[in-house]
Amino acid sequence: MVLALDKQWVWDSWYAHDGQRWHAWFLKADKALGDPELRHFNVSQGHAVSDDLINWHHLGTSLSPAPAPAWDDMVTWTGSVVRDDDGLWHLFYTGGQRSEGALYQRIGHATSQDLNNWERVDCGLCLDLTGPNAAQYEAEHMVGHWHDRAMRDPWVMRDPAGDGWLMYFTARAPGIAEANAAGAIGFATSADLIHWELQPPVFIGGFGQLEVPQVFEVEGRWYCLFCTAAQHWSRARITQTGMTPVTGNHYLIADDPRGPWRIAPGFLDGANPCRRYAARILKTDEGLVIMGFDDNGRDQFIGQIRDPEPVLVDAEGYLQIDPDAQQGGK
Repeated sequence: MVLALDKQWVWDSWYAHDGQRWHAWFLKADKALGDPELRHFNVSQGHAVSDDLINWHHLGTSLSPAPAPAWDDMVTWTGSVVRDDDGLWHLFYTGGQRSEGALYQRIGHATSQDLNNWERVDCGLCLDLTGPNAAQYEAEHMVGHWHDRAMRDPWVMRDPAGDGWLMYFTARAPGIAEANAAGAIGFATSADLIHWELQPPVFIGGFGQLEVPQVFEVEGRWYCLFCTAAQHWSRARITQTGMTPVTGNHYLIADDPRGPWRIAPGFLDGANPCRRYAARILKTDEGLVIMGFDDNGRDQFIGQIRDPEPVLVDAEGYLQIDPDAQQGGK
């Protein structure tokens, strides 16, 4: 069984475990739109729960764009959820406003007691590409060079080196002639989940965009999962790997969550057309599993969350998807 809705497409997702069961949040849009590409700008966030990551109960919409005018009155895109020391849940999400065509992305913040009903913190906006470190990002929309001003897909986690919090997000670096060499993992820090300080990117290069980052640790190594498309591989990356570019999910690896990060060899989970996109790797009692949405390309988009598949870590610390799982359908 997959996480699917009869009348809506489902795509990017993120997860949390409340101590008893799994919660999934995901982007969704009505299939009545006809063209799946229209889903991006007709979006809300759904919420579902599961005991096993396979059988899901849909609880409806948990967050939608704000009433206009607002910084997030057009889209509320991908995010992540964490719980603070007092038990309050925090959602960090991507927002875009209609007056800008959602071409300028910013990061928002909402809180919840029950994981389903979210209230924005003040107006919701918590981080933008402003301040002393903004010059290290492509802070303006470089029209004709790239399709948007990228600042999205926040991944928030506790700082393992202290009492604060770390945020990673999809971004781009400035002043790089090849558009596909400027993808970056943005970075910010906070002492309290409320006030955030933009820091320099922790990684730049390899691809035009490294979407939906997720940072996690396994046996002392740090991984930053991301997704990207075949058309966004840099010339250098194609030369280094000798691969035909694919669309899907790959990762960075480091000894510390602040880096330095490097691109792992090969490509973890890719195909043409794309088999799974915007993946997350979850730690379960049975080990690591990967989840993401069924894509299958623009012309035959599916739009549902695939069942989990096992992920292995080899002797050198590199991730591998169980080959038997990849051969088995959904």
